[in-house]
Amino acid sequence: MAERHILVIGSGSVGQRHAANLAALGCLISCLDPRHDRRAELAAATPVVGAYGDLPTALGDPSLDGVVIGSPTKFHVRQAQAALAAGLPVLLEKPVSPGAAEAQALAAAVAESNVPLLLGYTWRWWPPLVEAKRLLAEGALGRLNHVRFVMAAHLADWHPWEPYQDWFMSSRELGGGALLDESHWIDQALWLFGLPESVFARIDKLSELEIDADDNVDLLLNYASGPRVSIHLDLHARPHEKTIKFVGEKGTLLWTADPNRLAMGREIADTWQETPFDCQRNDMFVAVAQEFLAVLDGQSPSCTIADGLAVMEVIEAARQSHAEGRLVTLGDG
Repeated sequence: MAERHILVIGSGSVGQRHAANLAALGCLISCLDPRHDRRAELAAATPVVGAYGDLPTALGDPSLDGVVIGSPTKFHVRQAQAALAAGLPVLLEKPVSPGAAEAQALAAAVAESNVPLLLGYTWRWWPPLVEAKRLLAEGALGRLNHVRFVMAAHLADWHPWEPYQDWFMSSRELGGGALLDESHWIDQALWLFGLPESVFARIDKLSELEIDADDNVDLLLNYASGPRVSIHLDLHARPHEKTIKFVGEKGTLLWTADPNRLAMGREIADTWQETPFDCQRNDMFVAVAQEFLAVLDGQSPSCTIADGLAVMEVIEAARQSHAEGRLVTLGDG
């Protein structure tokens, strides 16, 4: 089989990661970024066969087999639509878009083009969370009562090699902020439990971070026949924390990112049966890249534009809830 030629749009941190992983899997790489210095950084780390500053020129290469989009969220839909119109399968970084209307437009483009799109909510490929999903499906905790997601990490620590004020995450206009960028954890809730009946939310800028995007989000997802789900996201906490606690009638299952483990507790004492994992963060990105190559060979994507639309439906309900100070039923308004 000929080498796959993949265009990576966005030459920042995630674009460089995707380029390196796909190159290691045997692909030829081209890159696109309006910034020459970013293109040069990617090319220095991963050899490229083409480096472009504009989208029409890049998509004009007839040897391309697929497109990875790792640009700021503001540009996702326009770039994905162009790739689909060129007949090129897309691996799209999350979230789909800043708002639901744009996401729906992209869903229409996917349907019209009949070209596959794989959405990169990468924690779906994280082995401890895959195992947690299996345990829940087997009824290891009995009936679930409450699930608590926490993602708390100071933004200045994410990319210490660049001022956080210059990063898209600091910009509401570019699609930054906790609610959109950390919608991984909304996706995890939907992956595990489906769409909730209703949402209550607070979306704020609480810290002294020099950003104009939200940095603190608290969501309450209500299910008619399922657990009460709470999600806390913030960009200001130290030390960092990524945890999920599943509380059921037969005990509690805890996932922590550091240490990377699942722990089961069934006693009154604070004692846990721990299962450690030695997977590294890049492993889930490699798994996504491997699935994307399988999609190019005809496999159906496991995380689709429909999944992205569901996340955006919750995000829009959360925004409405915050604005109106009330519980919002999904589909309300």
